[in-house]
Amino acid sequence: MLAFTYTAPGKFSLTQKQKPSLLSEKDAVIRMTLASPCTSDVHIRRGAVPRAKVGVTVGHEGVGIVESVGSAVRNIKPGDRVAVNCETFCGECFFCRRGYVNNCTDPLGGWALGCRIDGLLAEYARIPFADNALTPVPDGVSDGQALFTGDLLSTGYWAADIADIVEGCCALVIGAGPAGLCAAMCAALKKPRAVIVCERDNARLRCAAERFPAFLFCTPEELPSVLRRNAEHGGADSVIEAAGSSESFRLAWESARPNATVAVVAMYEEAQTLPLPDMYGKNLTFRTGGVDGCRCGEILAHIAAGELDASPLITHTFPFADMENAFAFFEQRRENVLKTAIRF
Repeated sequence: MLAFTYTAPGKFSLTQKQKPSLLSEKDAVIRMTLASPCTSDVHIRRGAVPRAKVGVTVGHEGVGIVESVGSAVRNIKPGDRVAVNCETFCGECFFCRRGYVNNCTDPLGGWALGCRIDGLLAEYARIPFADNALTPVPDGVSDGQALFTGDLLSTGYWAADIADIVEGCCALVIGAGPAGLCAAMCAALKKPRAVIVCERDNARLRCAAERFPAFLFCTPEELPSVLRRNAEHGGADSVIEAAGSSESFRLAWESARPNATVAVVAMYEEAQTLPLPDMYGKNLTFRTGGVDGCRCGEILAHIAAGELDASPLITHTFPFADMENAFAFFEQRRENVLKTAIRF
């Protein structure tokens, strides 16, 4: 089968690999139907994810059809259409029992797919802990609508929770990329008075505003005046930092009101400094880390009910045979590109 592979530091290539098989009674093998490269894959290619293994098939965001399941799998069966969780998790360790599945202590737990074990940008994929990592897609929900369930929408859903977004508050999202827009969509489920999305790239700002008109979009220069009009207490009640730069990191805490929560969910390639003297007295709560992606069933229920739809993020679609060009196209962040979908 064809697989998009991390062949050397700085290089991804389409290679031939053997079709995966069941290695555990808790495994499933799926045939991929739709997938998408992710910014995390870009970080891997750049060498910013040291635990990523050379030779691994990348990709952790997709939808597929179940081909086979191990004898201990109970929740899915061959023929089911499923959304794949970006994390695999045992469901039994200290962290999993508390919902912190990103920190699953099993060797195959946490972010393994497309990083430490072969992932989803291939014609077939083996999924460990299939009962936890695969969620059946409801009838009436398209592959495109389900595509981002296990990664981007899981990240947004988790970010909205840890940012303490509540009804009537002012929520601010830094970054109008796919992660930021999914965070904004999930924040809106909690019925804040306003969801503000701040983005410095004018082309990306226009592209996002055209597709998601329910949010208030602005540049960093415009943000202070937008906050004055929409926030009551000197800044946003909840801030989600989804951009991942030194500038956006500072903007996030500067834009928060005193005693607000700042959720830092972006992946950074460089260390950031927390300037405690500058922020002294704001009494901020910071929450950081990688998504605990264990609520895919809830997310798909929102999608099926018409309350969430991230499919407008798909601005371009490529056949899998053109995967190398598709990845380059996505990585270059051209104007009017949010997410590229890959059809198999």
